[in-house]
Amino acid sequence: MKSLLTKLVEAEVGKVIENEPLAHHTTIKIGGPAEIFVEPKNIESLKRTLTIVREHDASFRVIGRGSNLLVSDEGMKGVVIKLGQGLDDLEMDGDVITVGAGYSLVKLATVLSRQGFSGLEFAAGIPGSVGGAVYMNAGAHRSDMSNILVKAHILFEDGTTEWLTNEQMEYSYRTSILQKKRPGICLEAVLKLSQAKKEDVLAVLKQNKDYRRDTQPWNYPCAGSIFRNPLPNYAGQLVEEAGLKGYQIGGAKVSDMHGNFIVNAGGAKAKDVLDLIEYIKKEILEKYDITIETEVEIIGSN
Repeated sequence: MKSLLTKLVEAEVGKVIENEPLAHHTTIKIGGPAEIFVEPKNIESLKRTLTIVREHDASFRVIGRGSNLLVSDEGMKGVVIKLGQGLDDLEMDGDVITVGAGYSLVKLATVLSRQGFSGLEFAAGIPGSVGGAVYMNAGAHRSDMSNILVKAHILFEDGTTEWLTNEQMEYSYRTSILQKKRPGICLEAVLKLSQAKKEDVLAVLKQNKDYRRDTQPWNYPCAGSIFRNPLPNYAGQLVEEAGLKGYQIGGAKVSDMHGNFIVNAGGAKAKDVLDLIEYIKKEILEKYDITIETEVEIIGSN
């Protein structure tokens, strides 16, 4: 890996760090070191990074702002590529918005709402990046990215890029074609919003922010919703009815505010969270004969 590290540094692709703790880059503040950590300075640097990684036959993983992500205590072998600064451009052409994958989703919702653009109010309080939101069809308040995405610029593992339309993304609940069927990295997205009265848009944005603040944990690190809702049931309600709010293993605790959140109550390890997830799944299956699946993405190996 030394030769790969040297090559990446020499190529001046951006920030390159050896053995970077991924706990610094996840919202739940958990995760061992990345063997090599890269934050590319632009799209071309990202492409160059992937070319070098492939030349060295190394594994890689792309992350955004680290929400909806649980990294193992052992960390990640190979290269972890973070899309952040350098992939956070924003362009507006009327109500058509082109935005980089590294742009904060919360910030984007706020910026656009202040200009009277409606359609992204649901994202108030979702602590992820645009790229991650496109990848997993992030949503809340009965809306999601599939309602506003026109097309997404995708970089595939073989180095080719392509613009995929909304239809080609094959969106469904918290799912897109990029997750399994056709793995790829979102570089940028084109969104179509609608013009509305700024006061009305901001009122909805505030209402959604207030709802998240009042019903979801904000004073502890967390990864967002842990489980997919097994519709027509809701994971948080099932956990609460099972009497599991506040249940704790090690430093990982089911939030007292919302049953579908596991918080880092202090010094939590990935293993604590994984053990708690398995305990919850077992209890829900035994009590209600319902199988719940994780929404949070679990990477690395313990």
